[in-house]
Amino acid sequence: MPAARMRRVNEAVREIVSAHIAEDLSDPRIGFVTVTAVDTSPDLRHARVFVTVLGGQPERDDALAGLASSRGYLQAQIGSELRMKRTPTLQFTYDESTDRGLRISQLLAEAPAAEPVDEDTEGRP
Repeated sequence: MPAARMRRVNEAVREIVSAHIAEDLSDPRIGFVTVTAVDTSPDLRHARVFVTVLGGQPERDDALAGLASSRGYLQAQIGSELRMKRTPTLQFTYDESTDRGLRISQLLAEAPAAEPVDEDTEGRP
């Protein structure tokens, strides 16, 4: 399958899942969840849904459990809204890239400032 088509499929699945999580799901375990990306297998049988969750580890675990229990409903919504040969099986995964980005920003903020370079010598002795 061409890469452009896979990007369109991933984005369409992300939009549908995100909209239905925000509007339809009433599971109290699912707090503030953001769908950051979707990675669908080339055969369209599986889709890994990357999410971020506001809160600590207990909130993450609860939200992922709530999403896993809502998987069938979300798959049905994808099947009804998209015209695809197969409806992918959803797997929810916590997206750690946000945490890594925050950690890098924190480390950069804590790092000592570098000495300014004299423009006349352009760093040459």
